[in-house]
Amino acid sequence: MILALDQEKAWLCHVRHCPSPHWDERPLGVTPNLIVIHGISLPPREFGGNYIDKLFQGHLNPNEHPYFAGIVHLRVSAHVLINRRGEITQYVSFLKRAWHAGQSCFEGREQCNDFSIGIELEGCDDLAYTSAQYSQLIPLIRLLQQHWPEITPDRIVGHYHIAPGRKTDPGEAFDWVRVFQGISKI
Repeated sequence: MILALDQEKAWLCHVRHCPSPHWDERPLGVTPNLIVIHGISLPPREFGGNYIDKLFQGHLNPNEHPYFAGIVHLRVSAHVLINRRGEITQYVSFLKRAWHAGQSCFEGREQCNDFSIGIELEGCDDLAYTSAQYSQLIPLIRLLQQHWPEITPDRIVGHYHIAPGRKTDPGEAFDWVRVFQGISKI
């Protein structure tokens, strides 16, 4: 599948849409110029299912797993998720501010949600991400760079880069070399 973007609404074409209520407007005049890559699995270290959708939509049931009781109150989202099979789900328009970064700072600028795009990968810090995920992540980054040229390679970071000590994702299992080599190919 070749990724494309609806330029007016900034939603990806031909991917699954699962709109989240957890977003708001970016500050006036602010456009995305940073990509933050995350890792997520719900419950931790378990893959598949619809728990990530439920979390981002505010419908997570705390009775479905003991771990959920500690996170059910969170109002979080990301712009997109790439699951283990490489399937993309979009939750928030890239023009809007998703709630993925939390307390964060990049190059002295706080509140990274204001100017970033959050990409979640289904996974965890110490298990390798799948080839299918990289096969979607790389063209997605390239597409976003076409629409927002300020997103240069040095502005593609992990959650741990902008929230050190608080976050560790996407973790040591994430292959940064593969991603940067992939996005540099013409």
